[in-house]
Amino acid sequence: MLDHRLSLAVNGREHLLTSKLIAYQLPESGVDDGGPYRADTWTAAILGLGYVGLPTALALHARCPRVIGIDISEDRLRDIAKADVDLADLDRKRLDAALNDGSFELTMDPAAISLADTVIICVPTPITTEHSPDLSALRGACASVVANARAGQTIILTSTTYVGTTRELLTEPLEKRGLRVGEDVFVAFSPERIDPGNPDHVLRETPRVVGGVTAECRSRAAWVIGHLTDVVYLVSSPEAAEATKLYENVFRAVSLALANEFADACRVLGLDPIEVTLAAGTKPYGFLGAFPGPGVGGHCIPCDPHYLLWQLGKRGRSSPLIEQAMRSIQSRPDQVVKRAEETLAADGRVLAGARVVVVGVSYKAGVRDLRESPAVPLIDGLTRLGADVSYFDPLIPTLSLSHGRDLHTVQLPRGEDFDLAVVHTVHPDVDYTWVRDCPRVLDATYRFEHAPHRVVV
Repeated sequence: MLDHRLSLAVNGREHLLTSKLIAYQLPESGVDDGGPYRADTWTAAILGLGYVGLPTALALHARCPRVIGIDISEDRLRDIAKADVDLADLDRKRLDAALNDGSFELTMDPAAISLADTVIICVPTPITTEHSPDLSALRGACASVVANARAGQTIILTSTTYVGTTRELLTEPLEKRGLRVGEDVFVAFSPERIDPGNPDHVLRETPRVVGGVTAECRSRAAWVIGHLTDVVYLVSSPEAAEATKLYENVFRAVSLALANEFADACRVLGLDPIEVTLAAGTKPYGFLGAFPGPGVGGHCIPCDPHYLLWQLGKRGRSSPLIEQAMRSIQSRPDQVVKRAEETLAADGRVLAGARVVVVGVSYKAGVRDLRESPAVPLIDGLTRLGADVSYFDPLIPTLSLSHGRDLHTVQLPRGEDFDLAVVHTVHPDVDYTWVRDCPRVLDATYRFEHAPHRVVV
């Protein structure tokens, strides 16, 4: 195992707490490495081949002799087979190799679950419009696993969810089928930690947490997860592992809400929030910063805290700080719209009838992912107030808005064609020099350097 320093802000004394976590040591590699399966014959099935499942499957390539990728979408499987998917460079090379050597099989048939020694569930867990958990994909996936499970398998749930899900959707149904968990089958929860589009956080170097229903479940699951990452920590139960992921993303949500609010304060005081954040980050203890932006998107931060709030609400409890943070995150695109109005008003213009281009619409730089992107409510808000809105994003050719309306990216934008550019997402290796020719630039990223006359949110 590699040395790993805990990321805590407890005045430099986190080393006093390391005994709370058990570090798992993967046995030395070989034909028979001491794990539950023979290293040269074991098979892994990955259920769900999205932004988490596909990189997980590819990370097992060359470490697992046979990987079966299962997804309910025929279109998704076809895109993977053609390598027409959004992947980091390393994973794209892995996909090419896996498709060429035949070790990566793609299927829609859930019966393939029974062929695997270990099953890793990686399906999305979004929220409804009422901010309650949408468990349709997760329930369906777990039901398929239970129906096709066989003795000897290790089953690992990685999808972020509420505390108790692993037992509710896997352990209890498996027991009802007559499969004793901890003896016949082995069930654990290990939250995914994939950071799409960030080359600094590769899966192999990102520590993972594993909580098993029994000690043997935990050990077997850790052996599997140890093939994905060099650092595995063991916790006492699936519930502890489930809560771990919720806390990670609740912390991030609160931090981002605070970063946006502090950026607003900096604007009032005439200060650069990026400079102040970086300066505060020089303190080696007691500070963990975040950068402000136009809002929060993706499959984690805008959704996962609601799983905790929903579960607490069912028990008659509340969490005012988290609730306020989520309200702040949800309202951020409206604040950007208001600043767009103010930016135009400073030149005696109004938003109604103004030609506005939104620069970048994916939720994050470098990814073709629109899930929960703040750009969608931002464009809806600008349009609602009468603006003539376009967007430029070479990664997103078409954007579906509310009421069934579609927009298409501007192919060759010219700054002089617009009254205002709102910078939302800046992708690497994309030419944005045209933005400087736009008479007004509202920088919602706070870090756009291509237009010296920009103002920030």
